[in-house]
Formats: sequence, C-alpha cells, structure tokens
Amino acid sequence: MKFLVMIYNDDALLNALAPGEYDTMMNGCFKHADELRAEGHLLDYMQLQPPQKTKTVRVRDNKTTVIDGPFSEAREYLGGFNLIEAKDMDEAVQIAMSFPWARTGCIEVRPVHDIEGERRRVGA
Repeated sequence: MKFLVMIYNDDALLNALAPGEYDTMMNGCFKHADELRAEGHLLDYMQLQPPQKTKTVRVRDNKTTVIDGPFSEAREYLGGFNLIEAKDMDEAVQIAMSFPWARTGCIEVRPVHDIEGERRRVGA
C-alpha cells in the first residue's frame, strides 16, 4: 500500500531549535531517506516552499478567485511530504515515527487512493 506522509511545520518550534540543529536534523533525514529508499519504502519526497509563496485557487458559482497565502490561517503548515510503500497503516506510522519533524510540528499519515482503480471504475 502507498501512504502519503505529510510533514507539518510550526515556525515557532523550528526557530526555537539550537543553532545548527535544523541542519543536523535535515542531514539525518537525507541519510534516513537513502536507507528507506534502499529498503523499498520511500518512493519519493519533496520539501515545500513556505506558505508565504503560496497561491490558493477557488471556484465558486463559476467565479475563480486566486489569493496569496495558504487556504487557512494555522500555526502549522504543510512543509513537505514523503510517498512511501508499507504493508499497512501500522508499518506506515512506524516509518513516520522515525522522522524527527514531529518535534517541530506534526506528521500526518494518509493512505493513497488507488487512482488507477478509480480510473477503471469510472471508465476513463
């Protein structure tokens, strides 16, 4: 099964890290990512730009609006994601627990829908 592991950041907690600690955490994450990829668990990962660089698009009553910033005001924001392969949710959570970013935000683990199955279901 595929799972999306979403890393949410809290700038107050990130900024409270000791000097150099963020770089140490990132370095460890890259090494860990290499290990997870070698084990067949990590399919892809990306770090996102900060919310200040975000545009949000909405269409309501055939009217499109584009606004600067994230879709909602929140202390934590999506900072990156990992697409992983795991046998079940328990294993996916165990993998997510190996990332240090729960200390500076939270980590959400969500099963990925079988989009090819959905494509077949709707006859596309």
